[in-house]
Amino acid sequence: MVLTALSFYLLSAVAVAAAFMVVASRNPVHSVMYLILTFFSAAGLFILMGAEFLALLLVLVYVGAVAVLFLFVVMMLDVDFVELKQGFLSYLPIGAVVAIVLLLEMVLVGGAYMAGETQTVVERGQELSNLERFGAVLYTEYAGLFEAAGIVLLVAMIGAIVLTLRDRAGVRKQNAMDQMGRTRKDGVELVDIEPGQGLG
Repeated sequence: MVLTALSFYLLSAVAVAAAFMVVASRNPVHSVMYLILTFFSAAGLFILMGAEFLALLLVLVYVGAVAVLFLFVVMMLDVDFVELKQGFLSYLPIGAVVAIVLLLEMVLVGGAYMAGETQTVVERGQELSNLERFGAVLYTEYAGLFEAAGIVLLVAMIGAIVLTLRDRAGVRKQNAMDQMGRTRKDGVELVDIEPGQGLG
């Protein structure tokens, strides 16, 4: 129980501090990194509560998709990365501290989970774990709703692409019909060049 309490206080403190630094950091790239640290800490808290599915969902969806999307948005901003890279070596100690904290969090949460001190939704020793039970329910009883949610997300993605796709002056676009209907006469031009002269 001591390991669980220690893990809880460490994860909570790191999550609160990292969440504050997401807002307080002036560098947008650092804000995204602090956001990832917050997500990892919250996932550790979910594991301590016995909700492995939510922890997995948080890491896969938010860290793997949303945080990377935020990072791509930051990359599209007009950020002077040459100026940011000038003090790269001065950030190494902070990066090492963050890496050590993440490693310590994973060791503590893993130790508490292996020692059986975490809460469980499903009693240990039963046939199915939490993730297997969620999967069995999600893909049997709620399979139709799950597929409907996927269709809604697909329509939203296509709508976002259509809304942002606009014609711009000076941008060359591909026309498949013109390419397929192209003949040798359209693509080849014979030029009679006099000896000693080049193409003008």
